[in-house]
Amino acid sequence: MPEQLWQRPAFRWLVIMALLLFALATPLFAASFGAAQIDAADVWHALCHHLGGSCDVSAIKQRIVIDIRLPRVILAFVAGAGLALSGAVLQTVTRNPLADPYLFGISSGASLGAVIVIAVLGIGHGIGLPLGAFCGSALAVILVMAMSSRSGPGQVERMLLAGVATSFMLSAMTSLALYTSDPQATASVLFWTLGSFTRASWDNIWLPVVVTSSCLLLFIGFSRQLNAILAGEESARTLGVNVARLRVVMLLLSSLITATLVAYCGGIAFVGLMIPHLVRMLLGVNVLRSLLATCLAGGLFMVWIDVLARKLLPGQELPVGVITSALGSLFFLIILRRRSAGMGS
Repeated sequence: MPEQLWQRPAFRWLVIMALLLFALATPLFAASFGAAQIDAADVWHALCHHLGGSCDVSAIKQRIVIDIRLPRVILAFVAGAGLALSGAVLQTVTRNPLADPYLFGISSGASLGAVIVIAVLGIGHGIGLPLGAFCGSALAVILVMAMSSRSGPGQVERMLLAGVATSFMLSAMTSLALYTSDPQATASVLFWTLGSFTRASWDNIWLPVVVTSSCLLLFIGFSRQLNAILAGEESARTLGVNVARLRVVMLLLSSLITATLVAYCGGIAFVGLMIPHLVRMLLGVNVLRSLLATCLAGGLFMVWIDVLARKLLPGQELPVGVITSALGSLFFLIILRRRSAGMGS
């Protein structure tokens, strides 16, 4: 009986609604963490005062909450949602649960493009940064597709291996660009390449929000075709789906999300691997439900990882990419072990 309840669509939509409510409540609590002592009630009062209410809150607390902490919470949520969404789409079109923007080389390509723009060209703001990151991520997609273009058995495995090789190659090029650039610029970029939300402000979070939400709507529009791919490429072709073209479009949209987020948050690994996998285990493989739940779960995960990064060491802030890489590496090994055990049995 518990298994039947777990598998009912109504229960799965209830889980999504619970995630949505948690996501709405999270800013009140996440914005209360920081160097200054501000509790959730102060955050609420600051929001009410900012919206024209009469709640009493000091000007300092209001500025900290509204101008510093809330943009950071929003950017962290959008980053987690976007990276998880990209991973879910990549895993769907490749039919491989190990696919991830980081393992596919998309994150490394975006980092290379952003580092070249910052450290070599000296452009640290404006549209040039996300544009450079997108060029790098698009280069990664082209390389992966070129190395795995031959159709037939094993194409999915070749694509993943090509992504890993591309990731290492572009990471090496990023290191070379940092090594040959100005030392002062290198020092300023180093922390950013490990993942950080310290640059969050109301002026620069609009582009990640617009790109991520727009791509989510496009992915939802393609949900029927993505569901068809889950049944197999032959079944998808029978239903009239152009699998090759759909895969390229999905890869480019995923690279657009990843590039935009890398430009503003740096390299954050394995979110696109962990969150979609856990959501599928909980809610099944329906694309529409998975996309919505993945966005919510990924956003919540990243917000609280950012809180952990600020509170783990007293007086210091860890790069969020360090924490996600540590968790993701363990998760990756667990998946590999389970897959090996399943193949062995």
